[in-house]
Amino acid sequence: ACNTLKLPLKIAGNGPHRKALEKLAGPTITFLGFQPKEKLRELYANARATIFPGDEDFGLVPLESMACGTPLIAFKKGGALETIIEGITGNFFEEPTSESLQKALKEFDATKFSADECREHAKKFSRK
Repeated sequence: ACNTLKLPLKIAGNGPHRKALEKLAGPTITFLGFQPKEKLRELYANARATIFPGDEDFGLVPLESMACGTPLIAFKKGGALETIIEGITGNFFEEPTSESLQKALKEFDATKFSADECREHAKKFSRK
């Protein structure tokens, strides 16, 4: 989706599909590899949004992003439905396809989200 739309995308972390994904990536995609917690916080805090394309039972990435004041663009399934409030802490895309994500990326407006609201919502999931 980011290749097609020529949008910048930074991917933190390593995984078994990294090499294959690097071959598909265009010039706007950057693979950062493993990042320590401090750097992840900085990446989240400076991002317009965090893309969460997975279907996980819970998923810490959405909460980490919100805790840093950054909204999400997430696949509308699994744990994301429990942690993200549509229009308040993020937006969803309906299908696990490039086209569906592209539509969500085109419609996303970072100015409609409050970093403070994202942070406050994330606090509801703290261990405390």
